Amino acid sequence: MSFCLLFGGLSWEHEISIVSAITIKNTLKQEIKHFIFVDDNHQFYEVLEQEMQADFFANKKYKNKKPLQLDFKGFYFSTFFTKKYLVFDTLINLVHGGDGEDGVLASLLDFYNIPFIGPRIEASVLSYNKYYTKLFAQAKNVKTLPFEILTQKDSRKTSFNFPVIIKPAKLGSSIGIGIATDSKSFDFVLDQAFEYDDIVLIEPFYKGIKEYNLAGCKIKDSFCLSIIEEPKKEDLLNFEDKYLDFSRDKKTTQAFITPQLEQEMQENFKYIYENCFEGALIRCDFFVHNDTLYLNEINPIPGSMANYLFDDFKTILQNLAQNLPAKKPIFIDYRYIKKIQKAK
Repeated sequence: MSFCLLFGGLSWEHEISIVSAITIKNTLKQEIKHFIFVDDNHQFYEVLEQEMQADFFANKKYKNKKPLQLDFKGFYFSTFFTKKYLVFDTLINLVHGGDGEDGVLASLLDFYNIPFIGPRIEASVLSYNKYYTKLFAQAKNVKTLPFEILTQKDSRKTSFNFPVIIKPAKLGSSIGIGIATDSKSFDFVLDQAFEYDDIVLIEPFYKGIKEYNLAGCKIKDSFCLSIIEEPKKEDLLNFEDKYLDFSRDKKTTQAFITPQLEQEMQENFKYIYENCFEGALIRCDFFVHNDTLYLNEINPIPGSMANYLFDDFKTILQNLAQNLPAKKPIFIDYRYIKKIQKAK
């Protein structure tokens, strides 16, 4: 099984995707045959393994390369006489945020019939927008914290008691998230969130709330679930807590929780994943407040694919690649048009 790693994208999380790709390169090693970087102009470039270094992208050395093209046979270099295609079995979508998690690349890959690991279009839409995630979870009978939605046209107020947490609706990686403790700080944090999105989500903020992460996927009829992690944080799991440490090589340890909580978390994960996220390895982040479990968010493309939560990440990814969802074939024979023509 050979992989092609797709990363970058036009997103606030562009640099996080690069770090994820470098981490996965070190994890999967020779299993990755090609690295494809998509820049902020939506140009595709093949990056050699030895070029997979932070300064290569920071200094935009990729611009010295010839861009890749895409058709129904895959990614290729166009030459004067022919097309030279990149050969691989399965593509891994590792583009975080916009392009990768909002369904843009899923649509493109699906259109060109390129097999890929990652969320499909519907799953991307439901998990990229925090408001849609709330509605989706409610439909699955998975609890979430109470919330409000504000747009820039709405009055700047909340019905919740302070403190509250304010999040851009369509942004991950804790970017643009802040805590408001009174009406004055509420306006400041709201303006900060609106810099990244025109819709924000507001929730009550509970100091010292427990957070847990669980990753996994479904292969055939069985779920492959990771250990449950309790991430280290202060009051808020911020960008540094999440991403300056996610490229670590060491595996994390199982959170110290009751068997009952572990089972409930696993069941909630399965409710979320089933009939929506097939073909993707996702991570669900949970809260526990007053002994009640809540879904915080769905990460359809988690940082570094959450590889550090699994004992045998490589085998799981290989098995997932061999069991991707298949679309039912559609046969177009123009029978209806022929009937109309014959009737005239």
